[in-house]
Amino acid sequence: MRILAIAGSLRRDSHNARLLRAAAIALPPGAELELLEPDALRALPPFDADLEEPVPAAVAALRERVAAADALLISTPEYNGSVPGALKNAVDWLSRPVATTVLRGKDAAVLGGSTGMFGAVWAQADLRRILATAGARVVDRELPVPAFHEAFGEDDLPHDPDLRQALADHTRALVEAAATTRELAAAQR
Repeated sequence: MRILAIAGSLRRDSHNARLLRAAAIALPPGAELELLEPDALRALPPFDADLEEPVPAAVAALRERVAAADALLISTPEYNGSVPGALKNAVDWLSRPVATTVLRGKDAAVLGGSTGMFGAVWAQADLRRILATAGARVVDRELPVPAFHEAFGEDDLPHDPDLRQALADHTRALVEAAATTRELAAAQR
């Protein structure tokens, strides 16, 4: 099972990229996580329907990586109470063309961390709604990590065993959802 992990922050060592690295360690056996590099989002032009044909190379590359993954795990910070612009832009590009979007039926889970008290809960709620609108099968759960700078050590692991367990539960739910989707697709062939 291949999971493509996307951090909504463009900083190389963002809290949300660190959260995804911790999620990779928490994955159940048989699942592997590939962390999308920040340059993949940085390279996307702002979504513009006039640029859809021919498809920009950065957009085509991102679509290919999403299509090749069994599931998506997206960790988002919260910017001004919602999803960062670069992440929303990526979802906008991935959602096109509507009839053949690579997000249709793609299992996805959302989590997020911030230095504030709420762990990006608004951004997570917005992102789950945006992904579902674009056709993804979104796992209906959140995993906020408030006070991130205090919750994680330099080893990219949470100090709190409850948070480590929550990460394991979150990733297991995503892997189970993707396995169910795979089984249903095989049964329909």
